[in-house]
Amino acid sequence: GRLQAVKSFIDYAAQKTGVWFASRLSIAECWQAAYPFKLRYRPSQMPKKDFVSAFGSIFEHSPWVAEQAYDTEISPAIDTATGLHSALCRQFRLASPEQRLAVLNAHPDLAGKLAKAKLLTDASTIEQASAGLDVLTEAQQLAFTKLNEAYKQKFAFPFIIAVKGLSASEIESIFEQRLGNTKEQEFAEACQQVEKIAGLRLIDLFAQNVTGNKK
Repeated sequence: GRLQAVKSFIDYAAQKTGVWFASRLSIAECWQAAYPFKLRYRPSQMPKKDFVSAFGSIFEHSPWVAEQAYDTEISPAIDTATGLHSALCRQFRLASPEQRLAVLNAHPDLAGKLAKAKLLTDASTIEQASAGLDVLTEAQQLAFTKLNEAYKQKFAFPFIIAVKGLSASEIESIFEQRLGNTKEQEFAEACQQVEKIAGLRLIDLFAQNVTGNKK
């Protein structure tokens, strides 16, 4: 019964123009021509030096996070942005409060002196510019300066927020709200924002497929 059905279909298809009766090999060759193989971004196969060079700045000025992830979590599981993000965040969370505080303090002020002096890392420069923090009005610049000072005086570390998708006015509003948190609440929130920033940076890096040692 099935053979008769196949015969009927072939007879029907043969009456049409432009029908391709392809073998499995022909299909594979067609797919290969349309979608040629591209080298995958494989952090798990990178030497430690290249790994730290590529991912040491994902947590701002804190290469030790990447170093510890390499030493303890190298496997194919880190060959995706999500998997690598999990591995890096795990090392960050396992760190002492003092180590995590150092990571927070490594972040620059929003629209602060480093930004005006063009001394931010490339990632921070792009992130702050995406929110329009590089083109603030004089009044906005004054407001951010006052907020930065008040925040650091209360919490003793810089205000940190993943700015992607936010406007300067939205960031300013969140800034004001978070000034009402306790130090414990804000430390936890800042750490979450650091991890979110790291995740966004990894997504961009994987999308660019940039590394000194692609495998």
